[in-house]
Amino acid sequence: MLIFQLAVILIASKIAGDISVRLGQPSVLGKLLIGIVLGPTVLGLVTDTEILKEISQIGVILLMFIAGLETDIDEFKRTAKSSTSVGVAGIIAPLALGYVAGVTMGLSSFESLFLGLLLSATSVSISVQTLKELGKLKSKEGATIMGAAVIDDVLVILALAFLMSFAGSDVNLGLVIAKKLAFFAIVILLAWKVVPWVLRKFAPLQVSEAVISAALIICFLFAYFAEYTGVAAIIGSYIAGVAISLTSYKQEVTHKVETISYAIFVPVFFTSIGVTAQFSGIVENLWLIVVLSVIAIVSKLVGGAFGAKITGFPWKNSLAIGAAMVSRGEVALIIAAIGLENNLLTEDMFAVLIVVVLLTTIVTPPIMKWLFADKNTQEEPLLLKKNA
Repeated sequence: MLIFQLAVILIASKIAGDISVRLGQPSVLGKLLIGIVLGPTVLGLVTDTEILKEISQIGVILLMFIAGLETDIDEFKRTAKSSTSVGVAGIIAPLALGYVAGVTMGLSSFESLFLGLLLSATSVSISVQTLKELGKLKSKEGATIMGAAVIDDVLVILALAFLMSFAGSDVNLGLVIAKKLAFFAIVILLAWKVVPWVLRKFAPLQVSEAVISAALIICFLFAYFAEYTGVAAIIGSYIAGVAISLTSYKQEVTHKVETISYAIFVPVFFTSIGVTAQFSGIVENLWLIVVLSVIAIVSKLVGGAFGAKITGFPWKNSLAIGAAMVSRGEVALIIAAIGLENNLLTEDMFAVLIVVVLLTTIVTPPIMKWLFADKNTQEEPLLLKKNA
């Protein structure tokens, strides 16, 4: 059954991606939508099995690993201020609007805060692929978006731990913060000293693809360590990619990892997002889905754009950066699951939020395409670099 599903996913995702590009949209949009068609909602050819989830997880880890490999570390340093501003502003706006929406719906203050926090989460895995297709991953905007995503993830997880410590859950806020600090301190040290050494030791081995194997080992161990310490696995794999990008093995690793990833794992990840969509009860809660989707999209777009604008980006570029932060993805899904488990969300609200997360993911690529495709936006990175 799995082999058949993989074959169906690969055929359908490649064709859907091609159609999407021919219609002037990023290929990732077609892959997301075809997932809905293949899944239980429409054709039922692909089901959301545990092993498919695991393959999908490998896909998103490798996607962010490639993003790290293609990161310009000097540009990353130059955009630190902008990244911080975008990350923080992109949390404050949805948190505030989500809280107001929750109170208006009759939720308690605590439940409303949780809703606002859930809407504050960002997952840029979809945005990364769109940036790659638009040739913007290495631009100043791309570096700002990646930095903001790391900051956003850490702040939201810390805020969630702080909030849950008041919900009767066994959460030690001090331990959570210590774990985060330990993670970044250790991985930075490993990236600086250990990663280059490991690659040099593996390179002479008399086995096939020794360097690529070493790179993937580093990627998966960083991702595991990140997840173990409460940071998203994609942050760990992204940092692993950045570490390898600073070595002489960057080009070799990038080329071969892209081949492995885009041949099977990444298409499965994009398509599986659509496969997981559940539309039961959508009609009864349609108004709520519309309202929360508008709040989710507008708050991130405006919040991120404002954060970029106050650090010197023109409005068009700022809106493009804000658009890249709109997708909630797996981070919001994890928070929603925590809310359901701790009775902070009802079953109906959980189902509504799953649809909202899916909608934010689907609308992100076309919005980014529209904003980044503007002539001024394409020329701006060069202008900004000259003025830096």
